[in-house]
Amino acid sequence: MNNEQDHRSWLEDLETRHLEGERRTTAGVRICQLLLLTAFFGLWELAGRYKWVDVLLFSYPSKLFHHLWTTLLDGTLLPHIGVTVVETVAGFLLGTLLGAAFAALLWWSPFLSRVLDPYLVVLNSMPKVALGPIFIVSFGSGYTSIIATTLSVTVIITTLVIYNAFRETDANYVKVVRLFGGTKSQVFGKVILPAAFPVMVSTLKVNVGLSWVGVIVGEFLAARMGLGYLIIYGFQVFNFTIVLSSLIVIAIVAAAMYQLVSMLETKLTSGRRGR
Repeated sequence: MNNEQDHRSWLEDLETRHLEGERRTTAGVRICQLLLLTAFFGLWELAGRYKWVDVLLFSYPSKLFHHLWTTLLDGTLLPHIGVTVVETVAGFLLGTLLGAAFAALLWWSPFLSRVLDPYLVVLNSMPKVALGPIFIVSFGSGYTSIIATTLSVTVIITTLVIYNAFRETDANYVKVVRLFGGTKSQVFGKVILPAAFPVMVSTLKVNVGLSWVGVIVGEFLAARMGLGYLIIYGFQVFNFTIVLSSLIVIAIVAAAMYQLVSMLETKLTSGRRGR
């Protein structure tokens, strides 16, 4: 009895030390990240103040953050952020759902998959910016054309990634379900979909970045509001403080959205491991 208690105490102590080590490592990583970011902005500020760089082109952090604070206070920045975030979330959700549905259709019909395979490869390699004018002419210069541009970026890659995950499922699992009289829909629901679930969840993080790319490209071409519009406007009036401050906002909002999706991924995958 004492040996069992000693063994359990040793395991608990080992786990405690491991968790403490993980916490120290995580804290060290966060500190290093903060120091790198501080050093970057500090050197940038010095370079701007002492004219080591062309201030007209590169500005400097204090000027950028003063511009952001001013536009936040006068209410001109938040509408642009709201428009871009709504477009990005819409493109993200639609791109993920449509891509997953199309991948399921290709798995369901091998004949259709063989017919469409070369076209998917060509569409995936095609520069999506080239499709922007077509979407503008088709849907007008508004939200629809921007979301269509975003979908052109997200849907094809989502389809290819998830379809490949479906195809790489262990064939032995499929044979077992078939031997017990399972239908094709049961094979998909009981074997294919659960096996590809981690890849599908990971695709969410990829689609965050792709959605931002699609939305900003669409706003470059067709928007009258949004962060992409601010970047183009700043370039047109040769005010690169507007351009760089808009890029900082995009980085902050995109990073926040990415972290939310990462938390969702962790919750979903840990929930499945628990089952």
